[in-house]
Amino acid sequence: MCGATEGGLSLDGVNVAKEAIIQGQVLRGEEPVGNAYVRLLDRTGEFTAEVPTSASGHFRFFAGDGEWTLRTLAPKADPVDRLVHASTGNIAEVTVSI
Repeated sequence: MCGATEGGLSLDGVNVAKEAIIQGQVLRGEEPVGNAYVRLLDRTGEFTAEVPTSASGHFRFFAGDGEWTLRTLAPKADPVDRLVHASTGNIAEVTVSI
């Protein structure tokens, strides 16, 4: 994951035109949730990848084109699933509220 910058993750060095990017932030109320886990599940629900959130609650995946589910797991919160569409050349920005 790239370092977090004010307003979101840096895309320095990322060729967005050649990537399908899913990224976002996990929040509890208006506060970022660091050390939560975000899982990337394919359209059949199969586990593909998992990343911890940064101290600022940010995460990023490089995914293939198509429909994906983000499953967010955090202490003192029920799991949250979010459907997201990834496509090459685009950034799917997701805010997950727990």
